[in-house]
Amino acid sequence: MTPEILAFVMFGVTIFVLLLGFPVALSLAGVAIIFAFLGDQMDLFHFAFLNLSPTRIFSLMKNEPLVAVPLFVYMGVILQRSDIAGRLLESMGQLFGTIRGGLGYSVIIVGALLAASTGIVGATVVTMGLMSLPVMLKAGYNPKVAGGIICASGTLGQIIPPSIVLVLLANILQGVNEEAAALTGNLAPEPVTAIDLFAGALFPGLLLVGLYLLWIFILTIVRPNDVPSMKDESVNAPSVGQLVGAVAPPLILIVLVLGSILAGIATPTESAAVGAVGAAILAWRAKRLDFTLFKEVGIETVKVSSMVFLIIIGAGLFSTVFKGFGGDDVIAEFLRHLPGGAFSALLLVMLLMFFLGFFLDFIEIIYVVVPIVGPILIALGYDPLWLGVMIAINLQTSFLTPPFGFALFYLRGVAPAEFKTSDLYAGVLPFILIQVIALAILWIFPSVVTWLPQTLFSG
Repeated sequence: MTPEILAFVMFGVTIFVLLLGFPVALSLAGVAIIFAFLGDQMDLFHFAFLNLSPTRIFSLMKNEPLVAVPLFVYMGVILQRSDIAGRLLESMGQLFGTIRGGLGYSVIIVGALLAASTGIVGATVVTMGLMSLPVMLKAGYNPKVAGGIICASGTLGQIIPPSIVLVLLANILQGVNEEAAALTGNLAPEPVTAIDLFAGALFPGLLLVGLYLLWIFILTIVRPNDVPSMKDESVNAPSVGQLVGAVAPPLILIVLVLGSILAGIATPTESAAVGAVGAAILAWRAKRLDFTLFKEVGIETVKVSSMVFLIIIGAGLFSTVFKGFGGDDVIAEFLRHLPGGAFSALLLVMLLMFFLGFFLDFIEIIYVVVPIVGPILIALGYDPLWLGVMIAINLQTSFLTPPFGFALFYLRGVAPAEFKTSDLYAGVLPFILIQVIALAILWIFPSVVTWLPQTLFSG
């Protein structure tokens, strides 16, 4: 047996172990260590290759950009628990609910605002599922349409900055870009930072929001009974004060966090700290800030952040062993010699990531797959910033795709018993098509991604 074959056997065993339901981080690290030991016994791998792993883990813990992860998690959780999202949904529903498709418009707009202020997909889907799904069904919305709208708008946190996905992706793309530069002989590659990725993802995120809203508008024309207006005559438009009171807090937070990043005033880590403090102030303003809230938010933040970093460590061990077996060289040669060149290589990788998104979380895909395929794709001529945004939207699409899309599980878990899973699956299909259309637009017009970063940061 050659080391390359053992590398792909390891990959297959890892997928099998994950499908059995074992914890992701422990599965990645455990399988990697076992195969490293087997490879060492078969003289196909030097176990001493892992001696640098403790140093890499220590470097990871000192990585300043990754400090933004627990801070953004804290900001998102405190906003969710302080009912700011609920007030926003209620006000938007009152504002647009009296027009046909108004509740659909409201959910999408609120989803975009929550994405830009929390960036946590699961929390957003659950929050909007609990608050808006019963209202939409009571108003007479087709269950398929209602479920699709909530799931799609909830996943916007994957792509609209500031996003935890983009922070992690930027961290891994920096190293991938340096490896690609070494392959092409470029000794001074342009760095890829979270700030660049935030700027690059802004217009694509707004493009998705626009396409979602356009789909609701089309439904009001071709299937008006699926998206009726609210029939309850007691529903009145909110006063200016109520509307400002609901919309202003998240907007102010978005301006403070995202605006300071794009303006070059603060790094993502610094702006995340401002966002965490700002979220606490908003909770205090809403009279929800107490010791119980602090305790719940702190515990949830530690849980999520620990899970993220443990997966990163496990994925790092897996990538080290996989590359030690030479698996990355086999993949690079395969992609380099595909018929169709760079186009076929990227298409195949995007399909692979889409498929893996059925079973794995975005963190595993970012830290396991991207380091393996990223260098060769960038070496083939693809812009690393554009590639990062394409990967983020692709992973967002896999969150929606039946039967294993994570957003579907989140909504199914909080939906009423009479809400059929088959309706949920059918409802997300138009939004999956919209995602594919968005990917096609970005592929044909890459300047949608690259224009803003070049304008803001060039020179």
